[in-house]
Amino acid sequence: MPDHSAHFEATAGGMVLTNAILLYRTETPRGLDPHRAPRQDGHAFASIHHVEHGGEGGPTIAAGTPLTRAHLRQWTEALGRAAPPQILPHNVLVAHRDMLAWWTPEQVRPAYFDLSTPPAGLRVLAQRTIRPVPYPAQLFVATPRRLGVYALAENERPSATTRVLHSPVLNVFVDGSLCWGNIPRPRTLDVAAIPDFERALFDSWSTHPNPGQELTVTGKGGLLKLWDDLAARQATRFPVRRLRPFTGTSQRPPSRKANAEPMTLERLIAEGAAS
Repeated sequence: MPDHSAHFEATAGGMVLTNAILLYRTETPRGLDPHRAPRQDGHAFASIHHVEHGGEGGPTIAAGTPLTRAHLRQWTEALGRAAPPQILPHNVLVAHRDMLAWWTPEQVRPAYFDLSTPPAGLRVLAQRTIRPVPYPAQLFVATPRRLGVYALAENERPSATTRVLHSPVLNVFVDGSLCWGNIPRPRTLDVAAIPDFERALFDSWSTHPNPGQELTVTGKGGLLKLWDDLAARQATRFPVRRLRPFTGTSQRPPSRKANAEPMTLERLIAEGAAS
């Protein structure tokens, strides 16, 4: 059996191993994360065991009983008490162990462009360059599996009914997911990790639009020429009227017909929590 170890911060009263929870599932196919919950068509069982001390071989897992919802509630409450309270910045919208959501106001930032196949007619972005460009207000929704990035029409803290737009940043897929490439991923969803998530978006090189991303903006020229125009004339405001509404997490390109219901922040958070 492989040797596993875990680290946690000790408390003033000390901590001792008292219980073990064993999880059973249908066999995991090769290539899937063994720590993830079973698929909907899979089966699972859990038991909770007392840990006995004093033997020569170290702690021993004793016979157990089926894990109940009451057990889960008790241990969830105990684990929640171990988490230190955090003072939330004004821009944080959701702070949960499985989700962190926040927004950033519109502003001019340096952007990093190194287009692999620049189209003809670009004035500035035809070569590798760093230029200040205006970004619209951005919305971030981080979960253990992905970082969703979106744009906001208004430069203000969004509410539950605020409609979400496609982000114009080139490293974002049409389903809102950031394309990480070789960018290091933050290991936690703590508020302290927000600067790392933002650097992954704003401080990485943009090499090409992701599939379908050209259709996330309206008007002539497409997304690349829009960024090129903003950089060439040193614009200070992003034309958010050109961003299409975000309508869902499908990876298909958005339709040119505005017949799909725009996503609201409330729906976006609910779908992210369920995924």
